[in-house]
Order: sequence, then structure tokens, then C-alpha cells
Amino acid sequence: MPRARTPSSATDDARAETSAPAETADKPQRGIQALDVTGELLAALVAAGTPLSLRDLSAAAGMPSAKAFPHLVSLLKTGLLARDEAGRYEAGPLSLELGLLGLARLSPVREADAELVDLAASTGMSVALAVPGPLGPTVVRLEESPRPLHVSLRPGTVMSIVNTAIGRVFAAWLDDDVRAELLAQDGLRLAGAPAQQAREDPRYTERLAAIRAQRLDTALGNPIPGISTVAAPVFDHTGSVCLVLALMGPSGNFDTASEGDSAQRLAVAAERLSRRFGYVAGAAPL
Repeated sequence: MPRARTPSSATDDARAETSAPAETADKPQRGIQALDVTGELLAALVAAGTPLSLRDLSAAAGMPSAKAFPHLVSLLKTGLLARDEAGRYEAGPLSLELGLLGLARLSPVREADAELVDLAASTGMSVALAVPGPLGPTVVRLEESPRPLHVSLRPGTVMSIVNTAIGRVFAAWLDDDVRAELLAQDGLRLAGAPAQQAREDPRYTERLAAIRAQRLDTALGNPIPGISTVAAPVFDHTGSVCLVLALMGPSGNFDTASEGDSAQRLAVAAERLSRRFGYVAGAAPL
């Protein structure tokens, strides 16, 4: 159980913070060099995304094994690292507790805000952010481009899971029974379609499979004529889609190809957010 902080200990902390030299761009605060090395090892393990042997982890961090080993011993003692049956290093119980603490404090919509602003500035397109809502995929944030689009899309708009790129990206990762329930009410959403129409159309199932493979979907002039959209999923630590990011712009000057610059910028932003929310590619869903 953590020791209660006394008034004197709080005062000591305040004195330590105020007495420390202020950090500037020219003169950053001095830290502990040994901990910097430890951080490099942890960062290398995270980047690898899989348990590593001493040799492989040292190589990934760019240091000799003899230098890395004492740091790894300390990481094992503190519980930040553990070793699997093959003796490889992996995240320890303290790392897992810290990760869960960080995840509990995350607000996906808030964390994504900076990405929306950056995407709008770098692509010149409008950017929409949607979340899974009780009525279906729901737009909660819209960052307008320097040339705003004249569309009916607003925060609170619920998107069709059949006829919109945002909705199809959500639908691609839904369980079949959940998708079936949403399809039954799709006619009530923006650009919605009758449930029977989607269920009987094999092209819809094929489209969802393609979205899962590419992790992108596009809508060219549909449902809004003259406006094209490219959308990408953001995953959380359970492997579920927690957000969808979408770029929107005039069809005439918007390259929606998956290998195009705008789509690639969108994909990178979505992947960056997924990592931020604890998603590990290839891991089995929880």
C-alpha cells in the first residue's frame, strides 16, 4: 500500500521541482544517463513487438550485450521485464500494470484531436472522426479544411454501414450477429439501405473482406455527389475498432487511391493512434 504523503514530503517535492534548472531548447534538464540506456532497451523491445533474447535485444538497441545485461537484470528485479520459457525478455507485471493504468486514462477522441488537425493541415482536406454509437457509427468531430465542404455531415450524424466508407470500415470488424442487427436499421441512417438489399448482395461481403485486407475504404461521389471519402480504422488494445478517421474532399482533385499520398497519410495517422491505444498488430483479439 503506498505510503501516505505528509505535508513535509510534499514540501520537499515542491522544493526539488523549483530548485531544478528550467529546461530550455538549448539546455535540456540533466537526467540519469544509466536510465537513458535502460529506456533504449525498453523502446527496442516495444518496437520489436515480440520477446527477444539478450543478443537480439542488445542488437536492436544498438549496444553490446555486456552493456545491456546489467540493465536487464535490474529491469527483471523491478518487474518491468520478465523472461519466457525460452529465456527471452518480455514485458513484466509492472509494465503491464503501468500499461493498463495508461490505457484507463486515455480518451480516444481527445487523443485523436491532434491527428485530425495535422491531417487537415497536411492534406488540405476535411477530416471526420467517428465512434461506435448505440445507433451505429456516429461522427463526433469534424475538422474543416481551409476550403470547407458544403455537406450535411455534422457531429451526431449516424452513418450507413452499407453506403458510406466510414460505416463500412466499422462493419468490416463487427461480429456477424452485431452487424446483422445494425443492418436491420440501416435505412434510418445517412445514405442507409434496406437490410434485405445488403444481406442478399454478395458484393457487400466481398467489400468488407477487402477493407479488412487493405485497412482502408473509399466512397467516390457517394453518398454525396462530388465529394469523395477515404476512411481508415483505429484499433484499441482489444483489437476492436474504437475510431474511424476519414478524409473528405472534392472528387475532382482528391486522389483516393490506397497508394496515394492522402490515403497513406491517413493510414499512418490511424496506425499511430492504434499503437497509442495499445493495439499490437497480429495479436489475437481479447
